[in-house]
Amino acid sequence: MFRAIFGLWRWRHNSLRRRSDRVEAWLAVCAALVIAVGAPLVGLVAGDAAHRSLLRTVAQQHEERSQVWATVHRLLPRPAAEPEFEESGDRTGRQRVAVGWTAPDGTVHRAVLGTREGIRVGERFPVWTDRAGQVTSAPMRTDTAATHSALAGLVVAVLAGAAVEAGRRLLLRRLMHRRYEDWERAWARVGPDWGRTDASS
Repeated sequence: MFRAIFGLWRWRHNSLRRRSDRVEAWLAVCAALVIAVGAPLVGLVAGDAAHRSLLRTVAQQHEERSQVWATVHRLLPRPAAEPEFEESGDRTGRQRVAVGWTAPDGTVHRAVLGTREGIRVGERFPVWTDRAGQVTSAPMRTDTAATHSALAGLVVAVLAGAAVEAGRRLLLRRLMHRRYEDWERAWARVGPDWGRTDASS
């Protein structure tokens, strides 16, 4: 791309410069401007849209989820859960415990959760629950939403720049194909007379 741009500047007064050379150089200039200005702008717009959407998700999750205190009723050294407790999907902790908690609506729930090692019976730790009182993941944080939206904007900007460069290369390929066709037509006119002493007569 930059070679074509420099070529446009160096060959701007050269009498051997062809029309296709000018087209190729200006195509590179336009693509460079779009990549330098347009791609970041598209990424900025996409990142802003993603940020707004994620902020709505954050607000919705904070509205639908509540933090409650779960009390440890029993330590479970074996992987099998006690039958009177429902099995929870949270198995990320190193110590499995049977716990109980009271949901914001006043209902009592029990489950097997994973938590830190060294916890004792009777201790309490916070858990997040949904509207039904079941354990769920913590709501997304605003800084996490900002990070995700920034990454989304960066990816969109890179993809936009790559799309512009791919389009430039496709047009350049068609331009080269047309240039070869012009050479073939010129050779077809000159070729039969090549080397003849009276070719100019």
